[in-house]
Amino acid sequence: MLELKNVCFSVPGEDGKKKEIIRDISLTLEDGKLAVITGPNGGGKSTLARLIMGIEKPTSGKIFYNGEDITDLSVTDRAKKGVSFAFQQPVKFKGLKVLDLLRIASGKRLAVGDACRYLSAVGLCARDYIDRELNASLSGGELKRIEIAQILSRATKLSIFDEPEAGIDLWSFNNLIKVFEDMRRDIEDGSIIIISHQERILNVADEIIVISGGKVERKGSKEEILPSLLGSASVLNFCTGASGKEDV
Repeated sequence: MLELKNVCFSVPGEDGKKKEIIRDISLTLEDGKLAVITGPNGGGKSTLARLIMGIEKPTSGKIFYNGEDITDLSVTDRAKKGVSFAFQQPVKFKGLKVLDLLRIASGKRLAVGDACRYLSAVGLCARDYIDRELNASLSGGELKRIEIAQILSRATKLSIFDEPEAGIDLWSFNNLIKVFEDMRRDIEDGSIIIISHQERILNVADEIIVISGGKVERKGSKEEILPSLLGSASVLNFCTGASGKEDV
């Protein structure tokens, strides 16, 4: 279970005063849930994801994972405890092959057959990708799917995806939805967090958390939250189309 208690995060502003990005957020995400965090651009969604992963450190407040205070733990230590993070823009590893990446991610000498299974799960032909190098020859959609295969190979208890739809084509997006549906179905004692604007991703959620102005504006089940999002002119744009722009 993931718990955030009174988490705040601020950065120095251009005028020398602190700029609050996250403002006193308290949240609980129970095991067995897929939660989608959504809201207007610039509302703090991606920053919140980075705080959970440890890429950023809260200015104040605490983060607990399975009852343990992980606020001051590094990204590496959180990863060892079973937390995964998929970046909005996947990192390229020149000279590293896809099979090697999946083996590193899994933490074991992953069999080729198992690696192929993870690639197939994200809609990639394993024969064509298993020995590909992770460089500029791969498209954004290909890199995104390989990154998700990497998370699948880790089989972690908490998986965080930051705007997974950003920069990918429609075919890749359709396959991405299926991956999330499969992950949701197989979830037991873990949980999934997705930062997204997309209505189809919101539709696979158990819970929807709306972040605006660095605060939790609303939180509830998909049935409670989604109709009001789709019915509001102020949020309709971010629910029905991906901007591909980086959030904060």
